[in-house]
Amino acid sequence: MRYALVNPNWNFEGSIYFGCRHPHLPVEFGYACGLLEEKGHEAEIIDGHLACLSGTALKEKIAAFRPDFIVLTTAPTYLFWRCPPPELRIPIHTAACLRDIDALLIIVGPHASTTPGAVLRKTGADLVLPGEFETVLPELAERHPDCWKEISSVCYLDGNGLRKTGKAGETDITALPAIRWPTEMIIRHTHHHHRFDHSERKGAGAEMETSRGCPFSCSFCARENFRRTYRKRPLAVILKELDRLISQGVEYVYFIDEIFFPDRRLIEALKERRIKFGVQSRIELWSSEMLDQLGEAGCVSIEAGIESISVEGRMALDRSSSLSSSKLAERLIHAKRSIPFVQATLLDGGLDDPRALQEWRTYLQKFGIWANKPVPLFPYPGSKEYSKRWGVPDDMAWERALTFYLDSNSEFSDIQEQKPISLSELERRTGRHGLP
Repeated sequence: MRYALVNPNWNFEGSIYFGCRHPHLPVEFGYACGLLEEKGHEAEIIDGHLACLSGTALKEKIAAFRPDFIVLTTAPTYLFWRCPPPELRIPIHTAACLRDIDALLIIVGPHASTTPGAVLRKTGADLVLPGEFETVLPELAERHPDCWKEISSVCYLDGNGLRKTGKAGETDITALPAIRWPTEMIIRHTHHHHRFDHSERKGAGAEMETSRGCPFSCSFCARENFRRTYRKRPLAVILKELDRLISQGVEYVYFIDEIFFPDRRLIEALKERRIKFGVQSRIELWSSEMLDQLGEAGCVSIEAGIESISVEGRMALDRSSSLSSSKLAERLIHAKRSIPFVQATLLDGGLDDPRALQEWRTYLQKFGIWANKPVPLFPYPGSKEYSKRWGVPDDMAWERALTFYLDSNSEFSDIQEQKPISLSELERRTGRHGLP
């Protein structure tokens, strides 16, 4: 069987999307491709974003591959499944562009995981695979369509409405292969995600995963339907994947783990390879000694989730911390001694004193640490924040969340250039990139 794994050419104009807008490696498709090939199938990643393909060019490339299955994602890489664009504008128009190709259309991603019925109705897809889907894809080729209801993680529509089989998928990541990216794909990937040091950049960038899931349960994180459980990839597999990237000319790697935990063996292996890298983590998990080791190993960027500077604010976000705000600041300042770029990420939960918050940010900025203007909290469907307000997400969950967000805020984050527009209007628009 042939699988076309499609990352469309994304366009975020008018969206509240908080993620980076550059192309990133779709690591979920990288794993899926390896697993499918191990099972004897043909798989090709067709990345419209990285190759900047028009809708027509994307369709021609997919049609030439003659797939049995087209797998289309609703978020631009696993890195941003937790904070995807709420609208389905690009998947809707991409699906419409591909509709007359004789292949089964499958949707994956955070929207498919949280609101599968809405995704099926909006895109006209045949199936959605909720949750982590890598190991589910091969099962579709191995079973007759009449037996798909026996697969643990499939949703589809029939005359009686939405049908679900089992719960959202959770992948055994110890069984995932080391990803083998085509060299031509790596050559195109010039972006170094979340890198702001001034070192001369001589090679490509890449994204990797050393672990998946998170042991914490903060209210703002959309993780109820995927990546709930913390799991680690085997070190030997991580290093096999990393060494191949280095051999392909990669100079910088961003580890997309929800929480990059201190791991002495991994850090020592990174130090031996003399590669630059970035991570996202909680600063209180790192001792001063381990932060020094992190910097010596080649870390040039750390995004440290602080969220709130007050105990009350952190409690409201279900974001416990063993350190006070002053101790968190001390740990960040220590990190800056060996790591060129340190960010303290803040959310606006409405409980921090504005004056104290500005003083805390100004203090850190004196040490060269970027403490961002607090980002208004978006109640992502699939997060506890959403469930607290409205219960279990239904087909209107993304519309409801975005309407609430727009009505509740007169100012938006300092990473957004304009006021976002409504979801229904976004999904009616046809942008220029990657659309028919």
